[in-house]
Amino acid sequence: MAGKKKGAQVGSGGNRRRGLEGRGPTPPAEMRKGHAKQRAAQAKARRTQGKPQQRGGPRGGKGTSELVVGRNSVVEALREGVPANAFYVQQFIDNDERVREAVRYAGERGGIHLVEAPKPELDRMTNGLNHQGVVLQIPPYEYAHPEDLASAAFDKGQEPLIVALDGVTDPRNLGAVVRSVSAFGGHGVVVPERRAAGMSAGAWKTSAGTAARTPVARATNLTRTLEQYQKAGLTVVGLAADGDVELHDVAALDGPLVVVIGSEGKGLSRLVGQTCDILARIPMPGGAESLNAGVAAGVVLYEASRRR
Repeated sequence: MAGKKKGAQVGSGGNRRRGLEGRGPTPPAEMRKGHAKQRAAQAKARRTQGKPQQRGGPRGGKGTSELVVGRNSVVEALREGVPANAFYVQQFIDNDERVREAVRYAGERGGIHLVEAPKPELDRMTNGLNHQGVVLQIPPYEYAHPEDLASAAFDKGQEPLIVALDGVTDPRNLGAVVRSVSAFGGHGVVVPERRAAGMSAGAWKTSAGTAARTPVARATNLTRTLEQYQKAGLTVVGLAADGDVELHDVAALDGPLVVVIGSEGKGLSRLVGQTCDILARIPMPGGAESLNAGVAAGVVLYEASRRR
């Protein structure tokens, strides 16, 4: 027949075979170029990104929004339930396993806007950080007011059990304290507004999800906040390596209580230490000089919970 030749033929170089291969699952509508949902998500994300950052007001207020960048960090944050309101994915990104996993987590969570953005836009958002084509936007944390923690406990007919942190700047320590407060039935954590760790993505991850049910309050002035707690009938116990009494001798642990924990290096600040009703020490026969805030909080909260 015409057009038929015998012998070796020039192949397609595998193009036909590759053309038959699947291209993976259909991406969400928010990530499909030109789709109405993508345009709407991009517009909403731009409005969110353009809003001025808010500072906490007299009733606690909100923190500031935060960006988590990098494929491993984004996947871990989504896996641990860190709250997010937007997930930016670079256009024409190399769609590896971590990117697919992040997209899947974001889609399963719901409430997270998936936005496809060009690389220059992600570079601008992250100030040139190595974002690897993925950026997760964390909404501002809504802090409680310190008074609300004690009031909520009294309203339930319970003795307040609150932990206040003085000069703790590591968000992982804050997250560990929140987790301990939740585990032992505490009513919340108080942090200073300045020079202290806040509820960042790192704190959320370390709290292992307990930050969703254990309130964190922010105090404009920690010393004044402790004095207000004292007026409300709470005993303020500060932890110090040279405390006057050992922890097991503190009778106030079974009553309305605020436990104040300082930084591992400097301990309690002078004014906060002077404001405390009792300075207690945790006996450490092993000879360690100090414990980090997360461990110290767990020890004290266990003892307080045991007595209650």
